[in-house]
Amino acid sequence: MPDDRELERAQQEEREYQDGGQEISSDRRKFLERVGWGGLVGFLALNSLAFLRFFYPRVLFEPASQFKVGFPADYPPGQVNSQYQREFGTWIIRLPDGSFFAMESKCTHLGCTPSWMESQKKFKCPCHGSGYYISGLNFEGPAPRPMDRFKISIAEDGQLQVDKTIKYPGVPGKESNEVYPQSLLRV
Repeated sequence: MPDDRELERAQQEEREYQDGGQEISSDRRKFLERVGWGGLVGFLALNSLAFLRFFYPRVLFEPASQFKVGFPADYPPGQVNSQYQREFGTWIIRLPDGSFFAMESKCTHLGCTPSWMESQKKFKCPCHGSGYYISGLNFEGPAPRPMDRFKISIAEDGQLQVDKTIKYPGVPGKESNEVYPQSLLRV
């Protein structure tokens, strides 16, 4: 009989162990099931958001192509004004004879932004060393042509107005003042 009791007790312990193991594996199964469903729901939510985003237009906000730059009296002769370089990519230049022109602040070699060197009276591209006179004519470095100009005119209120939709591209080896006399505004 003692053997039967020991056998019965061993069977009881084995059943308790198996029941406890089933609880553990049942908890693990529930946890993994929840993680799986949560991952699926998260994946579907992200894809739904991406799908809905597809229906909204991607708008690129650019600065105005026509803008006013102040009155002619604000610009001293023989000076380069870099005030509109960052926002509009344009220099306003008043030549010593009093005429104005608007020049794009972009090197014609690879599109870098040259710097105005006041002491040397030239534009110098920091990337590859192209040099330009105040008129935009290239004289050194790899730039293939002079810098481009934009149309400049007097608006109804007397201010200078730049129109970037009308562009005068530089012609290799020629002064833009001669090629495009309409790019100059004589006040």
